[in-house]
Amino acid sequence: MSEQPRAVYAVAFACVVSFMGIGLVDPILPALSAQLDATPSQVSLLFTSYLVVTAIAMLGTNWVSSRIGAKRTLITGLGIIVVFAALAGLSGSINGIVGFRAGWGLGNALFIATSLSVIVASASGGFAGAIVLYEAALGLGIAAGPLIGGLLGDISWRGPFFGVAVLMAIALLATVVLLDATPKPAEPTPLSAPLKALRHRSLLTMSVTALLYNWGFFTMLGYAPYPMELSAIQLGFVFFGWGLLVAFFSVVGAPRLQAAFGTARSLYGALAVFAVLLALIGVFTEVRWALITCVIASGVVVGINNTLTTQAVMLVSPVPRPVASSAYGFVRFLGGGLAPYVAGQLADAFDLHVPFLVGAGAVLLGIAVLSTGHRMLTAADADMAASGEPDTDVAGEVADEFGGAPGAIDQDLEPGLAARRRS
Repeated sequence: MSEQPRAVYAVAFACVVSFMGIGLVDPILPALSAQLDATPSQVSLLFTSYLVVTAIAMLGTNWVSSRIGAKRTLITGLGIIVVFAALAGLSGSINGIVGFRAGWGLGNALFIATSLSVIVASASGGFAGAIVLYEAALGLGIAAGPLIGGLLGDISWRGPFFGVAVLMAIALLATVVLLDATPKPAEPTPLSAPLKALRHRSLLTMSVTALLYNWGFFTMLGYAPYPMELSAIQLGFVFFGWGLLVAFFSVVGAPRLQAAFGTARSLYGALAVFAVLLALIGVFTEVRWALITCVIASGVVVGINNTLTTQAVMLVSPVPRPVASSAYGFVRFLGGGLAPYVAGQLADAFDLHVPFLVGAGAVLLGIAVLSTGHRMLTAADADMAASGEPDTDVAGEVADEFGGAPGAIDQDLEPGLAARRRS
């Protein structure tokens, strides 16, 4: 990875900062609630506005990038994030921050949907090295977000927002200077492509599974900080430990489990353990040490699930990767956005135990949905074993996306997988 072009590192750095935005506000949630005289359910809208807008905007990212090119899409997304992160830091009300987080979500959608394709197209050393670099950036961002949010939030709740604005401005400048212009594909992507892609049972099954998993995940992320009753910096270190486990098991643990037990069984196990941890958080919400232990431990299964679910989507989807990514992102981010809002309503109506128990139930339901696609996952594992590569069609799909030869996708596929994707 040390021999990668500078453009790859520029986009990877932007990925780190972008993924920091997911957990950046976690350590300052109690401070926002206290200083802006807002209830936890009102503060939870920081996640809802951000993720719901990200989800909806995902439907149009391919339409945009296929018309203005990948580089311009990245620059547009980064620019939007810089503006709205700064405006959130300048805001004086919880409603203003929620609104500016929505604008932040629009920029995030444009960036996330394009960055992986750019890294794969620009990286040297093949697909595997590019994916490792992308997963490392994702893990580093998730781990660093809460820590930086805690450090800056200990000074002022405005600090994390201004910090992201500055870092994203640096990433924007690096992308403009170091990333070469990317050609537009020969044929623009229709706006309806992601929704039409969800007609395929394989993609819909994995997307609904991810929605239910994200329901539990963002319930934990949005509400676990309150009963811990810690300072911003203390919360930052708790979620930094969680994020380090996410990063390690995304890059190292998930591939080893997949090789030993297969994708389906590894996902069943990760989701089941996560459901148990959420249930324990729901039962022992008022026991600080138990709550902190369960949250940090969940980083193991979150890392495993993030990597294997995303890879499974790309393996079983019968549509081009960019379209599959947008469709999948729409469904899963929608679940992540709605969960904190519903959790807030449940906490207000009952108590803080209930949202976590409901989240555990959602993850268990996700296992049931995933089991309906067991055969397609085992078939995908068999294709990987036969080809000796995790996904040999990537070069063709990226060539298509960036103006390469039509039909390269199926030529690069192992025959069985290619036939299944056409069906």
